[in-house]
Amino acid sequence: MRTRATVAAVTGALALSAFVIPSAAQADDAHRSTVSDVARAAQSTSGADSGAKAGARSLAAASTPGQLDLTFSKFTVNGGKPIVVGTSATKTVPTTFTVTHAADVNIFASDFKLDVNLYRGSFDAPTNELYGDVDPTCKAVSSTVATCKGQIAVWPQYDLMSNADATTWKAMGFAVDYNGEDPMNPDVSKIGFALQDGLGTARVQRLSKLTVNAAPEPVKKGGTITVTGKLSRANWETFKYQGYTGQSVKLQFRKKGSSTYTTVKTIKSSSTGDLKTTVKASVDGYWRYSFAGTSTTPAVSATGDFVDVR
Repeated sequence: MRTRATVAAVTGALALSAFVIPSAAQADDAHRSTVSDVARAAQSTSGADSGAKAGARSLAAASTPGQLDLTFSKFTVNGGKPIVVGTSATKTVPTTFTVTHAADVNIFASDFKLDVNLYRGSFDAPTNELYGDVDPTCKAVSSTVATCKGQIAVWPQYDLMSNADATTWKAMGFAVDYNGEDPMNPDVSKIGFALQDGLGTARVQRLSKLTVNAAPEPVKKGGTITVTGKLSRANWETFKYQGYTGQSVKLQFRKKGSSTYTTVKTIKSSSTGDLKTTVKASVDGYWRYSFAGTSTTPAVSATGDFVDVR
């Protein structure tokens, strides 16, 4: 998980201990993770039951300590598509959600913070969490309903702790009304909060790469073409691309002048992810490998390699 501030409830107050944040964007993310932790600490201090996790409402109004009359719904992330992450580039995907709240809960107040994040593990003790780099933008559609647009930003070398992070993550919403408290050192017994689990899920996958080389070029008709390549995917423990072993990969051919690839055969990647097979040359065209993907790794197809048959 990205280096961030950590929090703990101490006699009703929140103790913050900040670690080094490598960039301003990461500092913003650390702030959002801290807001989530503030909400958790406030819930613990208030003695709110687990119903809050499922979105149960209380009668706490704005500027009143305790669980806020606020719920999240209609959450989406990345348009329902998996979040595919490599080894270095930040992957930012959009989120949308709706917030429904009591008329006296002012979600647009300067000291009111809310957002939705992803986590894996348990709700009470997440193994890892993912946040956005900027606050969501919300628009009121009535006195009690707002639609919001936000983001989830994944910095591989800060957010992803191991390859086990390639799995299904769960979404939770959080909101904090600081009620004039110092956000960096609030008394959590004096703030309003909302926590809601079960908003949805998102799959995080390891970016895959696939190469191909068909040789010789040119080749005599009836001659042998050797097609080599490699299937690899992001390793979030070494932050390099590692061969994906024992996977079924299709060798496909597209005749010159055609727009359609046809599967010629299926082979398995080696212990290092390497691919190698032979075919007989017949007509000019493009050779490529194509991988259908797995739950942890997306589908990928190599760019076709043209072979001139003479």
